[in-house]
Amino acid sequence: MREEKQDLTNSGLHRQNILNNPFALREIEKATHIQSIHFEGKSVMLKEQVAAFFEVTPRTVDNYLEKYSDELRQNGYELLRGKRLKNLKKVISDAGGNETDFVTKTTVLGVFDFRAFLNLAMLMVESERARLLRQAILDIVIDTINSRTGGGTRYINQRDEDFIHSWFAEENYRKQFTDALRDCVDMGQFKYPLYTDRIYVSIFKEKAREYRKVLRLHEKDKVRDTFYSEILDLIASYECGIGEMLQQARQEKGAKLSAWEVDEIFKRFENLPHWKPLMEKARNKMASRDLAFRDALHQQLSGYITPLQQEDFERFLGEKSKELAERLEDAKDVMKRLKDRD
Repeated sequence: MREEKQDLTNSGLHRQNILNNPFALREIEKATHIQSIHFEGKSVMLKEQVAAFFEVTPRTVDNYLEKYSDELRQNGYELLRGKRLKNLKKVISDAGGNETDFVTKTTVLGVFDFRAFLNLAMLMVESERARLLRQAILDIVIDTINSRTGGGTRYINQRDEDFIHSWFAEENYRKQFTDALRDCVDMGQFKYPLYTDRIYVSIFKEKAREYRKVLRLHEKDKVRDTFYSEILDLIASYECGIGEMLQQARQEKGAKLSAWEVDEIFKRFENLPHWKPLMEKARNKMASRDLAFRDALHQQLSGYITPLQQEDFERFLGEKSKELAERLEDAKDVMKRLKDRD
């Protein structure tokens, strides 16, 4: 995920994914040692300090503040007035900094916290320092994700505490679905991959083969082992519902169903209106997380991509996230306790 692949100056999505990642932000702040003012429990910089760091004029900073006002404010730039401004002036005065001269008489003062400072660095094209900082940011983000996932993100989905439950549940519904195909559909063995792909295309617009290519999976990697829990839950719902409809249709007909009859059942099922919000949510989760965590772009889902929120980074990179082996061990302990009670 180098800058040539992720041009941060042109992509608000990539900028926001970095700025919403608290783990990467901490590592970037530790690595850069940017001189700042300690105020209200965080590091802040004045416009003149920012301009001096990037070796541009304060007017250049003003131009970015005007052009990207909403984005920079969202990410920590703010105007101080009244008591808060008075407190900042006192902090600066007590520290004896060079900033005292240009803040003494002002009644409104803009400050950048570290997040807003990085946001500006990812926007500014005039500054060589900003360009070098962007390169460092991308390197640190990659290193942070890799270090927290053990060096690979192919199975980052399994770090989610909901994954193991969804995985086990989907296995059961998968069995019901394949049993329904076996008992109710008059086709050869190719019906299993055929209708599995039909579910995948309905939910995230890709066949298994296409999904493998996007995620660069190895031959022995199992596609379902890479799905997020929301995707597994939706697939399980499909398998449960379609399996039941196949059983009912076979019972009504009194014979196995033809391919055309099965296709009609699929069409009716996937067009039920209650799937729309669930489908949109699942597509958003898959497309957005895969781009941010796996550097994998699902072209068919590009319209569903949004920046990840901080809770997504906490969910997959935070202290509550675990490797699958640990979760399986936990699950074994729970099952053993339940068995002992019996």
